[in-house]
Amino acid sequence: MGRAYEVRKASIAKTGAAKAKLYSTFAKEIYLAAKGNPEVDTNIHLKRVVEKAKRQQVPSDIINRAIEKAKGAGGDDYQELSYEGFGPGASTLIVKCLTDNVNRTVSFVREAFNKCHKSIGVTNSVAYNYDYLAIIGVKSEKGDDIMINLLDKGIEIIDLESENDEVIITAKPSDATQIKDELESMIPNVEYTLDEIGWYAKEKVTLEGEDREVFDRLLSLLDNIDDVTEVYHNVELGE
Repeated sequence: MGRAYEVRKASIAKTGAAKAKLYSTFAKEIYLAAKGNPEVDTNIHLKRVVEKAKRQQVPSDIINRAIEKAKGAGGDDYQELSYEGFGPGASTLIVKCLTDNVNRTVSFVREAFNKCHKSIGVTNSVAYNYDYLAIIGVKSEKGDDIMINLLDKGIEIIDLESENDEVIITAKPSDATQIKDELESMIPNVEYTLDEIGWYAKEKVTLEGEDREVFDRLLSLLDNIDDVTEVYHNVELGE
């Protein structure tokens, strides 16, 4: 199974997660995107985040409140951070966070690892074993046409899968916006099935017994931290 399968599986898993955390994460991302220019029609990054929030069924009042909050003077100053860590066995993790208090966040993340007798690593101690990718999926039968059009525009496509009327594109994160622009020009009312940018392990490992129990506990502890928005890892969880 490829990276697109892993993204889809993670998206399915998210549906059972607490809605409150999902809403809180999008509220922060929308606020951050709206700072400086809260107009959706002229702020392309804000437009993309709002569209993604709507696809995740984030209520309109949460979206609107975040934008209105960004219109005020001062306000919160969120930062995107990533921490790399070592789990049980040969497992590794990259913990993505969005926070307005770095000291608080690193303290909570470190505490989660410590409770499992595991540790945070230095920058690139883990990330070199991962690929940083954008994965975009759309409902379409035009896989070949999409590939040709994107290549004609000078966009480097790492992978393109076309199956069951769905096209899944893997590319560099820096090309994600241009890819969406081209898709939307080719496909009226395009329906996105995947829209993810993240870290994907080059190789997977399998954990059993106590190692698997410790890993599952670590994932649970990290997921319970409000500032943590995503945890990427190299553990094969199974279907």
